[in-house]
Amino acid sequence: MLPPMSVRIRQFLFLVAASLLTLGSVAQAQVAASLTSADAAVVPGQPFTAALRIEHKPHWHTYWINAGTGYPTSIEWKLPDGWTASAIQWPTPLPIRDSHGDITGNGYENVVYLPVTLTPPSTLAPGSTVTLQAHADWLMCADVCIPGDQAIELTLPVVASAPAADPSHGQAIRDTLAALPTLPTGITVSAEKRGTTARLTVSGLTSGTPSNPWFFAEDAYILYDQPQTLVSQTDSSLTIDLPISDYSDSTGERLVGVLRQDGSWTTASTALNGLAINVAFGAPASAGSNAAATATGATDEAKPLILTLAIALVGGLILNLMPCVFPVLGIKIMGFVNQAGADRKRVAMHGWVFSLGVLASFWSLAGILAILRAGGDQLGWGFQLQSAPFVFVLAAIMLIFAMAMSGVFEFGLSATGVGAKLQSKEGLTGSFFTGVLATVVATPCSAPFLAPALGAALALPLVSSFAVFTAIAIGLSLPYLLLSIFPGAIKVLPRPGAWMETFKQAMAFPLYATVGYLIWVLAGQTTEGGSLNAILGLTVIALAVWIYGRYANFSAKPARKRFGLIGGLIVLLAGTALGWPRSPEPTDIVWEKWTPAAIAAAQAAGHPVYVDFTARWCATCQANKKYVFGSDEVKQVFRDKKVVTLKADWTNRDPAITAELERWNRSAVPFNLIYFPGQPDPKILPELLTPGIVLDALR
Repeated sequence: MLPPMSVRIRQFLFLVAASLLTLGSVAQAQVAASLTSADAAVVPGQPFTAALRIEHKPHWHTYWINAGTGYPTSIEWKLPDGWTASAIQWPTPLPIRDSHGDITGNGYENVVYLPVTLTPPSTLAPGSTVTLQAHADWLMCADVCIPGDQAIELTLPVVASAPAADPSHGQAIRDTLAALPTLPTGITVSAEKRGTTARLTVSGLTSGTPSNPWFFAEDAYILYDQPQTLVSQTDSSLTIDLPISDYSDSTGERLVGVLRQDGSWTTASTALNGLAINVAFGAPASAGSNAAATATGATDEAKPLILTLAIALVGGLILNLMPCVFPVLGIKIMGFVNQAGADRKRVAMHGWVFSLGVLASFWSLAGILAILRAGGDQLGWGFQLQSAPFVFVLAAIMLIFAMAMSGVFEFGLSATGVGAKLQSKEGLTGSFFTGVLATVVATPCSAPFLAPALGAALALPLVSSFAVFTAIAIGLSLPYLLLSIFPGAIKVLPRPGAWMETFKQAMAFPLYATVGYLIWVLAGQTTEGGSLNAILGLTVIALAVWIYGRYANFSAKPARKRFGLIGGLIVLLAGTALGWPRSPEPTDIVWEKWTPAAIAAAQAAGHPVYVDFTARWCATCQANKKYVFGSDEVKQVFRDKKVVTLKADWTNRDPAITAELERWNRSAVPFNLIYFPGQPDPKILPELLTPGIVLDALR
């Protein structure tokens, strides 16, 4: 399918622009680099500031310490003996955007000074001169990316004291130093983890409402190219949510980076548009504070579990409001009273033993799951939600339970009698087994509420899983325990009625929402066709549940029950087979490493050869990969024509790739070639590609 006309026009304009850049300006430098100094001379033993000055041509940029798509500028010093150099002091960066407006990295445009503190030895002789040498490396990008490097040097006289400022660059370097990111006195920052986001809060601001705040992380823990949500902001504070990466190697113990805004963070004469952020999650930091990780961070980490346990406890309490549980609550307590006579201690003991039976039943279920998990550890159990079949099964279970709560069918109709017999046992043993089995087997409505507990048990660590089951058991048994201690409170219980059925059905909708969420997760794990099959399969499973509920109800005749059971089972299997996620066909383009020999071998075998000169730091290369090589039509033509695909990965310096690019008068990527059998010269493609351009070239 062709892109919309406006997109095609824009792509055409980019092609023209890229061609002009390639033909007219690649041969000349897009970045001018030089070594400058804040002072016009050097004092023996006294540190001073030098700076790498980078002047970019319009629309070109270089990169910050965390480049995003790219790599940062670096300086390799070749200093005389006795000299030392600090790391680069990075000014506040800008978000780098491509022609579509998408953020592709963090860096600098126009003119930027990258300061470095140099310390000379105290043995320098006043009246002499010193020459400082270094080698700078950078990546300069516009629509194409070109690695750049240059030998730089600076010669300065040595004086005894009080050097004058450099007349050309001294003030600019001092302005850069004054505007380096810092955390002024009075401003406090804090950070907390909130699931898939990190929340950064800044308070104590004095300069008015921040304008267009944006956080630049110094590591890959925060996604650099995803939207950041401004939760709230006032003249004195702001709160912003930052997306956490799933693939970062960072431990995520601290939030480190720079928070930028278009204006200044303070009312001081020097504009400070970058705040230095270095804070442990859960620990506030202010000026002069190192914000070391403390137990507060660990407490903050426990907040999600505490919330889960609270929800589990409430869920256990809600079980008692189900229509098949609530009416017998008072009856069970009166049974305890009758068994114990008038002795309130004996009645309370029955309540405690009953509660112990409930705990034992839930702990048994948790133990079974623990055994399953122990066996699954070797299969990577911790990543079960990354398994599409597992997510599909979990969605089907949630759907079945939700339909049961909606009244489509009932759980455990034949088991109720078993629970009644257990409750007829006398003594503490009877109370214990009533807790173990009557609350699980003889209360059919409890089964749907076990579904969220099961889901939590599969996703949480083992100890947390046991804690969740314990919380549900406490919630379920708490009313029995309290009523056994205070049996007179039975009089204040509301009367059972139709409101209970309404309540039960309303509680089905959170489970339906969970099913929707799992379908969304599944959509990211399968193809579009696989997602459709999963939705249709769940629909057929819902039909199977309806058949069972319609024909196998409690009052149905045996033949009708058999039809409902067998028919529902057949349809259930059919829905499972229809929706079961399958591994996608191996249709994606498989890239092999580029070498001249690989091209020659493929041509000799009669295959066309597609060569992609690319790099991870090249934003245009990534766009080509997404829009062109992800096209089903392109992949199909590559398969039909048996195109050999070779990748020349220039992410790291590679002399062979550099030489090959120079052979074609190129010094940037992306660069794409198509070789045809029997033709020594390849077809050269433009930098910005569309599926149509590649398909036309192959035809």
